Amino acid sequence: MVDVLAQLGAVDRTVQGTQIDGEPARLQSLAQTYDAPIDDVWDAVTSPERIARWFLPVSGELRLGGRYQLEGNAGGEVLECEPPADGAARYRATWEFGGGVTWLTVRLASLGERTRLVLEHVAREADVPAEMRETFGPGATGVGWDGGLLGLGLHLAAPDTAMTPAEGEAWAATEEGNAFYRGAADAWAEASIAAGTDRETAGRQADATYGFYTGTLDLGGGA
Repeated sequence: MVDVLAQLGAVDRTVQGTQIDGEPARLQSLAQTYDAPIDDVWDAVTSPERIARWFLPVSGELRLGGRYQLEGNAGGEVLECEPPADGAARYRATWEFGGGVTWLTVRLASLGERTRLVLEHVAREADVPAEMRETFGPGATGVGWDGGLLGLGLHLAAPDTAMTPAEGEAWAATEEGNAFYRGAADAWAEASIAAGTDRETAGRQADATYGFYTGTLDLGGGA
């Protein structure tokens, strides 16, 4: 049983413009505070054995300069890796998928027995297909990261009994799972509106994103 409303409300989401090597880019950020110390959260987001329990199986070398591959998903290179020290930690890696390259940064800040996690995903605007950007908006990737933060939270709260990735996939098709994806898509629409998107466009993109993640997307291609 997942407290969908509590999880959706626990995440701060932002969308903003930035630059990469002088080229226009878009940065998405998610932040959530977990009831776990920084060393435990760091281990959960860098240990292959633990990542497989809440996200996806991962192979390769999770070290500075190493390359990784998530099963059926992205791979890339670890560009920075700073384990916990003085109450902070971070890593940065390329996120390579479908022939494209984007960049992922995860930062941790200790709050005593709690930890604040900030995840940033940045992509050059020229590297995101215009049709994808116009159809889905930031929810295309943002909702997937929402699912990751949910999985991490469940794992940290109950490492031995939390929902596995396979169980999470089945859960996504339940009424509770649908409510989560609806809420996450709408939350990214609000973040997009705050970044300057008009409400009608953001709402249409949220509907498309929800349809994509729940398998109910209809782009008008047939009866």
